[in-house]
Amino acid sequence: MSVANQSPKKGRASAVTSKSRRPEDERLPIGSSFAYGLQHVLTMYGGIIAVPLIIGNAAGLDGNGISVLIASCLFMGGLATILQSVGVPFFGSQLPLVQGVSFAGVATMTSILAGGGGLPAVFGSVLVASVIGLLVAPAFALIVKFFPPVVTGTVITTIGLSLMPVAAGWAMGGDAEAADYGSARNILIAVATLAIVLILSRVPVAAISQLSILLAIVLGTIGCLIFGWADFSHVLDRGVFAFPEPFAFGMPTFSAAAIISMFIVIIVTFAETTADIIAVGEIVRSKVDSKRIASGLRADMLSSAVSPIFNSFTQSAFAQNVGLVAITGVKSRFVVTAGGAILVVLGLLPVMGGVVAAVPTPVLGGAGIVLFGTVAASGIRTLSKVNYEGNLNMIIVAVSLAFGIIPVVTPEFYNSFPAWVGIILHSGISSATLMAVLLNLVFNHIGVKTKDRSDRSVFVAGTGRVIRKEELQRLLDNEPVLAEGDMVKDGKIVDCNGEEVPVVTDEQHEKVVEAAKKGEVKTQEDVRRLIEDDDS
Repeated sequence: MSVANQSPKKGRASAVTSKSRRPEDERLPIGSSFAYGLQHVLTMYGGIIAVPLIIGNAAGLDGNGISVLIASCLFMGGLATILQSVGVPFFGSQLPLVQGVSFAGVATMTSILAGGGGLPAVFGSVLVASVIGLLVAPAFALIVKFFPPVVTGTVITTIGLSLMPVAAGWAMGGDAEAADYGSARNILIAVATLAIVLILSRVPVAAISQLSILLAIVLGTIGCLIFGWADFSHVLDRGVFAFPEPFAFGMPTFSAAAIISMFIVIIVTFAETTADIIAVGEIVRSKVDSKRIASGLRADMLSSAVSPIFNSFTQSAFAQNVGLVAITGVKSRFVVTAGGAILVVLGLLPVMGGVVAAVPTPVLGGAGIVLFGTVAASGIRTLSKVNYEGNLNMIIVAVSLAFGIIPVVTPEFYNSFPAWVGIILHSGISSATLMAVLLNLVFNHIGVKTKDRSDRSVFVAGTGRVIRKEELQRLLDNEPVLAEGDMVKDGKIVDCNGEEVPVVTDEQHEKVVEAAKKGEVKTQEDVRRLIEDDDS
């Protein structure tokens, strides 16, 4: 029956239903949903087990303890994914976002462990910081402008770089006290695993290349088994099925410094999840506003606050699964819900955690080089989209990265400071985040705008510069108008890179400035092309 033949009331209802339907609300057959959901799980499995492996080793746990952490993280990741994708009032973005333990907190949690608090101190800081995050989530959704790509890109890059020593330690064997730590055999195992990842990444079959890290770990482990370098004798120690035991590692303890440091991680998690919500919204062509972002962040924080009860850590959206949505074109959020259900089931099978815990550490080291390097590369990709012309974004990145790497390369840097300072700044991610946010506020939001001082700072990027004719006359009159490093050569002005600085009229200068703001002018060649087009 056509709409014209329906009653007005029914016609209006049909129109409203059609208009309100969102792409992510599509429901696929159950079989297809679970098949696509399994693909999501396999894509993020390596990432979700990496954090409990790192923290478990840092806490000195045996294989049994690490398997408990892995099972708990799978279980909570599944529940968080279901909450985020299905959604209830005020909680959940209702987008195809897979949740799991965030990499952002690894450096901070290892710092807390190094301070002697143990896992109870880690869980206590996660619990309190997440509750605070739950309260401020709506406010963050409104101030997201203070976390532009120059901040988030710097932080994500720092996360990847700060985890590289972990990958190197794994490649050497994991246990610095072991007799074979750093042996040629361990490093060759890691190199072989890395080579497998690279080879599989080149296979022209999407299912293989996308799962290259997981497959490399499997193949590397099989190789170690053949040579007798892997021990799976304790895999069944905890049985096949078990519900995650609440507070299995003891009741949480609370430290103000640890909580503050973890809250900084929560802010980073906010930035990560917000970026993922916006990205997946664009991919599925669905509207994302501050209300929806706030609901997504509240789901993150509720899951993170419950996680310590079940021996897990902060939860956030997995960026690699956002990419998978774009690659497959499957926009249904219920596919991700099915993936969450699979994660819950895996979390109830401690035998799975035991298998992962038995994987030889050098194998994980080879995979970790790619895994953690990918995190850093993602940050660099974000930074590549930042405009560095006519502002001080370059120095924001430079100083923030330096502050983030200092505690990584020199862990004792803050030893002479009070303990609470060390806990906060000993984490490279915390140091980088604090500095990036502070410098972004100072240079891009507070006081004089950077564009007003761009012609006076030696830190402003040197490409795409011009000099106005009136400034040239001032130069001829011996007035200082050149930037540091400029010189006059063969009757032309040359910058510190040896490139000629074009001389333009006031009108052309305005056009160059406007083009730079739009990202159309980045090099001297772009300037010359713009001027030539204007003259023609």
